[in-house]
This record gives sequence, C-alpha cells and structure tokens, in this order.
Amino acid sequence: MAGGAREVLTLQLGHFAGFVGAHWWNQQDAALGRTTDAPERSGELCPDVLYRRGRTLHGQETYTPRLILMDLKGSLSSLKEEGGLYRDRQLDAAIAWQGKLTTHKEEEIYPKNPYLQDFQSAEGVLSNGIWRIKSIPNGKGPPPVTSVSNPKPLIPTVGSIRVWSDFLRVHLHPRSICLIQKYNHDGETGRLEAFGQGESILKEPRYLEELEDRLHFYVEECDYLQGFQILCDLHDGFSGVGTKVAELLQDEYSGRGIITWGLLPGPYSVGEPQKNIYRLLNTAFGLVHLTASSSFVCPLSLSGSLGLRPQPPVNFPYLHYDATLPFHCSAILATALDTVTAPYRLRSSPVSMVRLADMLSCSGKKVVTAEAIIPFPWVPGQSLPDTLVQLGGSTPWTSLSACGDPSGTRCFAQSVVLRGVDKASHTSWLPPGTALPSPLHACPTGEEVLAQYLQEQQPRVISSSHLLLAPCRVAPPYPHFFSSSFGQQGVVPSCPLRSEAGQSIPVFGALRSSSSLHQTLRSLAKELTQLDLRRWASFLEAGVEQDDVEELLQELHSLAQCYRASDSLTD
Repeated sequence: MAGGAREVLTLQLGHFAGFVGAHWWNQQDAALGRTTDAPERSGELCPDVLYRRGRTLHGQETYTPRLILMDLKGSLSSLKEEGGLYRDRQLDAAIAWQGKLTTHKEEEIYPKNPYLQDFQSAEGVLSNGIWRIKSIPNGKGPPPVTSVSNPKPLIPTVGSIRVWSDFLRVHLHPRSICLIQKYNHDGETGRLEAFGQGESILKEPRYLEELEDRLHFYVEECDYLQGFQILCDLHDGFSGVGTKVAELLQDEYSGRGIITWGLLPGPYSVGEPQKNIYRLLNTAFGLVHLTASSSFVCPLSLSGSLGLRPQPPVNFPYLHYDATLPFHCSAILATALDTVTAPYRLRSSPVSMVRLADMLSCSGKKVVTAEAIIPFPWVPGQSLPDTLVQLGGSTPWTSLSACGDPSGTRCFAQSVVLRGVDKASHTSWLPPGTALPSPLHACPTGEEVLAQYLQEQQPRVISSSHLLLAPCRVAPPYPHFFSSSFGQQGVVPSCPLRSEAGQSIPVFGALRSSSSLHQTLRSLAKELTQLDLRRWASFLEAGVEQDDVEELLQELHSLAQCYRASDSLTD
C-alpha cells in the first residue's frame, strides 16, 4: 500500500506514448536512486504516487510503476509481455526438478538491444542508490545480489533504438503490458491508422475485459486513488482507443481526476498525403472526444503546428536535438511532463489532480497548453532574481503544444513549476543599503520571488506556482543533446547544467489556459472544412460517419470560442 500517498494510475496508449513513458519512468528510477541528495531535496516528491509495492514468487519485495500499457503486436522487441521481474512459473518448476534436464533454446526473433544487454548483465538494477549485480549460483533459488560502486555510464547509440523497450531500464509488473494482437506495429498492412478502428477495439469483449481486469487489480489496492494520467498517441488510431479508455474511467471512477496528455511525434513528411490527412482527422477527433471525458487534455508535440501546413520544429537554445528521432523528441516531452506534473506528486501539500484541473479548465476551457524552458539558464552562484531579470521582459518559453509562439497571447490561468535551483540562490545577496535592481530582489523567499515574477509577466491571472529544489534527472539512457558548453563533470560559465556528472538540469515548466488555443482550434476546424472527405472514404469506412465529422466541426468551433480573449474583435 502507498501509506497515505494520493495514488495515480498511469495509462500509456500507443508507441510514441511508449517512448515518452520509457523516458519518464527512467527519470523516476534515476530520482529514486539519489540517496546522496539532501533530505529536503530527495523528499519533495512522493514516489508512492506513481509506484506500487509487491512481491515476486520468491517473496522478494518489488517496487514497480502503477502502469497499464497498450501497444501493438511486434512493438516490444525483446521485452516479454509479462515483463522480466517476476520469474516464470514453468521455469521455477524446472529448477525444482532434480532429474536430468534437456534445454532447447529458440533463436530470438528480436535480439536484445546491446545497451540493455550491458545494463542487465553488468549493473542489473539500481536499488537504494546501489547498483546490484544478479547471479544465480548453480541455477537454484532466488538470485542474491552483490553491490558495485560507481558503475560505468551506459549510453545507447541512437542507431540502436528501434522501439521504446530498447532503452527502458525499469522493470514492469506482469499486469502492465497489454498487446493488441489485432493490429501490427510494423509493415504496410494491418495497421491501426484511424480513429474509428481504435474505438472499435474496446468494443470487443476480450480487450475490454482485459483492460477492466487490469484496472480493478491496480485500483483495488489503492488507499487514496486521486486519479488517472493518460499518455495517448493522437496521430493514429490510438486516439480512438484513448477516447474509449477515458469514457470507461469517467463512467466507473466518477469524481477522480482524468488528465490526458495527447502525444504527437515530430515533423512529418509532406510526401505522405494519406498519412497526413489521417493524422489531422485523428488529432481533431481525439482532442474533442478526449476533452468530453477528461478533466483536461494537453496536446504535446515539438512540431510547430497541429495542421497540415508544415512548420519547423520548436527550438531550445541549449538543446541540439534531432526532431526526426522519437528517442530525442520523447525525452524532451518526458522532461516537461516530469516537471508540470509535480504539483500532484508532492509529498507535502500536494495539489490534487481534480483541484489542478478545476483551476485550469474553468468556463469550459478543457484544453490546456504546455510550455517550458529546458534547461532553465540558472548558473550555480547566481541568484534567482538575477536570473529571472536577465530573461528580460518576455520569458523565452518554448511551446510544447504545437500552438505557435506563446508570446503576446493572453493567459487565463496557469500552473508553473521551477525546479533545480539551490535554496541558497533563491533570494538576492545584495548588501544592505544597495539599490535594488528590481522588485524581485526585495522578496524574502524564493516562493515570493517566483510569484512576483509571474505577477509581473501575467498580471491578473489565476496562478499556482511551486519552487522545488530537486532538479530533473537526465542520466543515461537520456540522450546527450545539450549544447557543447555543457561538460560531463559539471557546469561552466553561462551553462545551466548541474554537477553530478552532468546528470541533472533545472527546468521551468508551465501548464496554461491560453488564448493561443482560439486560433489553433479554429485553424484545425478550417482545415477539416476544406477536406474533400470523399477522397478519404477509407477513414469513414473505419467506423466514422459523415454526421460525426459535422458534429466534430461544431464542437471544435465551440471549444475555440472558450479561448477568445475578451478584447478580441474577431470571431
């Protein structure tokens, strides 16, 4: 049991959601192992919100994500559907047999990624800050552990990453992975391409019953379940799967928070018209239907637009990432998620999912945007007021919701988290009698510095802000795509990478209800209106009718009107 924690059950739906989730869980795992952190830093976030305790068949205690993951046939590579932590009953029976054994080894269709081979054979698992090596003497009994200090960092090569399981270093519970055997991950046929296909999956008793069984397993062991967070692909048929999942959660667990993160990969090719039209339709149907059943929905993408017109990927001043690589894009989105979800994962005075949603989604504004500064350009030795003043009058936020440049838009409500700034740097160090460069330098606490800054940037806006000491972990296998000024052994002048072998960074993240969504949703509806759906009859044949499209357009226009700034003169 979670011992008083307000538990959250995570659902990952789709392959890109798997990429984001793999980085997310790796970051949680890295944070769990930091026993060298100061107590006030390591104790800020409560891991029991996301993790559950259990026991293997041998009675060994486990600590695994409270997670249900859905993907397609062929998407796991060498990862077994039942995971690798709980040992197989047939294997245990064979070990108990004292007679002669004959072993027949089947050649693996998908060889294990070299990174995972090295990781599991050399380091094993990270537990309480100690890397443990597995060994099974004489092949009998549960595996004891021995310890090794300062393991060699293991970094997977980009070329070795085909699927998300190639770099997931966290053990999953046997009830976590649910494969949809009806559709293929690879190949040109049997793909889950359309919203209607996804909706139909959970209309089949076998998939619905399997999902309900897993939900009941995790939910019934929770003491204080606060809700569900759904990581869902929007660009393909998983937008339909996510819609049915959110509807099920709303029906069966009324009153719980349901926060949906709608995920889209990076830039797309203009030479694939059907794929792009399907992406547009899936995204629109997913946004509207998920909004109806979720506390709020936040689209997450490094693309510049949700529409058909190609836009360059977003830019981060300190990152040199490849927007065509899901491994890179998902790492950035996971880092943002790890920051903006902190309020409902706090150990002390958490903001519940329901309360967070109520603040952000007032007056029907159930779509929110995410923005971030990754990494936040604070340098150890510099005060937080000085850093914020140097950012200038307009904070250089990068939009993570494909809504264009956030500058100049109106904010209705926001939840902001700044993490990774040392407590000694929270306030100004100016000697008494020195003229104050800004009102920020007069604030007696870091929390007041942040609140004052947000008030200056967005006057008369409903704001919730949190200042955390713990940075965001970027330990391998997190990609090292930081600018060349970042050193492996710490920071250099004008560089915001922390020490600890360059494995953590400060991050500034925000969730906002913003007027930018007015134009984004209107543009989405306009592009749909211009489509000749007769050319894309295959999308309709997958389970969507023409009347559904007309209703979708009305819903998009109504949703867009919720974000119209009061001083706007246009519809």
